[in-house]
Amino acid sequence: QVQLVESGGGSVQAGGSLRLTCATSGVTYGTHVMAWFRQAPGREREGVAGITYYTDYADSVKGRFTISRDYAKNTMYLQMNSLRPEDTAMYYCAADPWGEYGGTWYSPSEYKYWGQGTQVTVSS
Repeated sequence: QVQLVESGGGSVQAGGSLRLTCATSGVTYGTHVMAWFRQAPGREREGVAGITYYTDYADSVKGRFTISRDYAKNTMYLQMNSLRPEDTAMYYCAADPWGEYGGTWYSPSEYKYWGQGTQVTVSS
């Protein structure tokens, strides 16, 4: 059974940094595609960063956010620098078995497993 638990959210001023953590169980090296998503009030959930054969990012966060995985710790991270008010959202980690992955890491419908989310609020 796959379980994902996010942590590390909080409130910061614009220009600040946060590191989000997604602790996983049931996800080991090579078994799942993983990604970070976010959803602001009134908006659709959007892909922020994904790890498949490579890492990829939404244009809005390129150069500011970094996704990484520590397979030994069964953990995924999202380092967020130069935060902006428009980054304010609930952030979710997601996982999808490789055998079911359809090639679009940024699409919420790809993912079978989701965490409960962690709130990030950036003030100007």
